[in-house]
Amino acid sequence: MQYSILPMLPDHWLAREIYDPGIASGNATFEMELPDWEKWDDGHREDCRLVAVETSNQHNVLGWAALSPVANRYLYRGGAEVSLYVRSSARGRGVGTALLQTLIREAETAGIWTLQAGIFPENAASISLHKACRFREVGVRQRIGALRGVWRDVLLLERRSPTVS
Repeated sequence: MQYSILPMLPDHWLAREIYDPGIASGNATFEMELPDWEKWDDGHREDCRLVAVETSNQHNVLGWAALSPVANRYLYRGGAEVSLYVRSSARGRGVGTALLQTLIREAETAGIWTLQAGIFPENAASISLHKACRFREVGVRQRIGALRGVWRDVLLLERRSPTVS
């Protein structure tokens, strides 16, 4: 499968077809329902938004990655939280790695020095992907939130830029 990494445009929000199964799985996010474009757009940085699309059919979104600010205070301007989702049929083909590596480069270009990811411990594939891209475990946030009535832990990972400080 040939694919390209492109900036995410509003038309790509058809990528909800990728996000919705992650919500349904119960192991990808605390979200309970799919946000509309406006809500999603409001919660994410305007830069550092990517999609992986099939080269032969650029309407076929295989995955997406985006950053959201960790806080609104100026002193946290160099930190962002990673969101990354890959269509189940595209997993194991390097799409997630390509998205995350490109997102890291774009984040550094934007002056971001710390990327963080909060991942459910059961999501072994996502943890492995982040560690392969030089994220390190910071710790476990125990019982940080309840999902469908069950308290969940979240593994916190971070990556510090070797070039942005």
